Amino acid sequence: MRLPRLLTALTAVVAFGALASCSRAAESTAAAPAATTPAAELRLAYFPNITHAPALIGVDKGFFAAELGSTKLTTQTFNAGGDEIAAILGGSIDAGFIGSSPAINGFAKSKGADVRLIAGATSGGAQLVVSPDITSPAQLKGTIIATPQKGNTQDVALKKWLRDNNLEQGTGPDEVTVQNLDNPRTLDLFRTKQLAGGWLPEPWSSQLVNAGAKVLVDEKTLWPNGQFPSTVLIVRTQYLQEHPDTVAALLRGEQKAVDLATSDPAAAKTVTNDAIKKITNATLPAAVLDRAFSELTFTLDPLAARFPQLSKDSVTAGVTTTETDLKGFVDVTQLNSVLQAAGKPAVDAAGLDKAQG
Repeated sequence: MRLPRLLTALTAVVAFGALASCSRAAESTAAAPAATTPAAELRLAYFPNITHAPALIGVDKGFFAAELGSTKLTTQTFNAGGDEIAAILGGSIDAGFIGSSPAINGFAKSKGADVRLIAGATSGGAQLVVSPDITSPAQLKGTIIATPQKGNTQDVALKKWLRDNNLEQGTGPDEVTVQNLDNPRTLDLFRTKQLAGGWLPEPWSSQLVNAGAKVLVDEKTLWPNGQFPSTVLIVRTQYLQEHPDTVAALLRGEQKAVDLATSDPAAAKTVTNDAIKKITNATLPAAVLDRAFSELTFTLDPLAARFPQLSKDSVTAGVTTTETDLKGFVDVTQLNSVLQAAGKPAVDAAGLDKAQG
């Protein structure tokens, strides 16, 4: 009788051990999300443009650093979206303020794997500004019009608009030459009458207006309710997955910057101009600064519903050959948590938060 009792006792011990092991495994699985700890560093990119004012303000006022706490903030500035996307896809940048078209391009290049749109920053602030003697689209034939970079947000907008107005691109007398130039170079060439104008973001469209240009097309007039995402915030997918708390801290910092820009424009202008001076060693004239800010709306809403049209526009413009499948591109989980905590309404992902099937 002792042997069966011994076997029964051993069985109970083994069973208890197995249950304990399962319990520990469950605890381990449940604890897995704890691995998503705050990052040691956040490498943030942005431009020295008025359209990137939330980034400039967030850095200069210390909003990002304060929210990030022990996470080290490292910043890098760019002049064009293509270069920034290359840095993000190359892993040298974790998050970046960027134009909508390069954001789409980054998602497409990584086949939907490496980039996520997590917030907006700026709506509006892009115009086709030209010599004052040009009063109609037809008068652009035989002229040179500048954009900041091939495939960037303004480049796509211009080329799509040219197509819509039956204007061919090229160097002939009945065609429009689209030239990709750094924004300061565009201003210099316009002043010396070597080009007719440019489709430019702020403050560069206002810079040309200050130099005598006139507005032929305000891009806001081409979008419902005058709203389109000129600057958004994207992040590397892996970084978002591993450090959601850090991303949330970044968004809280951006919220503070946007709140300042909307509640105290005078202070925001001063901070933004000072930040640009630190980067470029040049300040903007008051007239340029005032006009640029009047053309913009600062918002954390990425205006996700606009992105399918932006993807189509890229094809119409001839910048890409096929539309980008944007399923899974948007992740506003952290943003909506931040907004809810602040008592503000959630933003809509427009169905683009659903993963590609």
